Amino acid sequence: VPWWHRALVTGLPPLVALLLGIGVWQALWAAAFWPEFKLPAPLAVWREFLAVLDSGQVWAILWTSISRAFLGFFVAVLLATPLGLLVAKVRVVRAAIGPLLSGLQSLPSVAWVPAAVLWFGLTDSTIYFVVLAGSIPSIANGLVAGVDQIPPILPRVGQVLGARGLSSARHILLPAALPGYLAGCKQGWAFSWRSLMAAEIIAAGPLLGVGLGAYLEQASNLNNMAMVIAAILLILVVGIGIELLVFRPVERRVLRTRGLGA
Repeated sequence: VPWWHRALVTGLPPLVALLLGIGVWQALWAAAFWPEFKLPAPLAVWREFLAVLDSGQVWAILWTSISRAFLGFFVAVLLATPLGLLVAKVRVVRAAIGPLLSGLQSLPSVAWVPAAVLWFGLTDSTIYFVVLAGSIPSIANGLVAGVDQIPPILPRVGQVLGARGLSSARHILLPAALPGYLAGCKQGWAFSWRSLMAAEIIAAGPLLGVGLGAYLEQASNLNNMAMVIAAILLILVVGIGIELLVFRPVERRVLRTRGLGA
């Protein structure tokens, strides 16, 4: 398939959807259903976005949030992977903390922010604690689900060939559970990104710098709806970009290696 055909098929539908959304937005603004301070024109939001971009402030804002998100997610993967393996393979551990992990996964991460502020104060530790609390249960549960779906014959063959303990986890369990593990990591990233935004919005302080959440909170305090929408669009662009540039290629490669993708 020619590259231009792939680009057209992949890029045209979201571009058309974006243009339709902007058209509906423009029509609602022109109809004046809401006052200007509640629904600004798309052009006003674009000007606000360009102003932040021209000032250079946007790069510092993006770096603050993205660096926190990646560091928190990396630590969450390191902690959740052995935890997920323990829950999946040790019955006592599953009976003890398996339901707790499921409950923590359904707990809104914003609920951790007040407690984290009281424990750690307005510091980076508060931000990272909320990110870890939001992402670790999802990653661990994804790995548990992936291990549960492994055909029983694979671990038995591994035992016959001498794979036990860490060797079995490295060469059999993790590769066989990779699709479920990847799905858990993908969901864990989404939860960590949402947790980070909630923490930055609520736990704002001079020691924390200005991330996307703090920038959104500043826009709300200034009653600047154009600035609010510009901040929301920046958060959305980062989320979509990580999905398309990181998780989508990895997911496609994993599916191809298993004969499930074109």
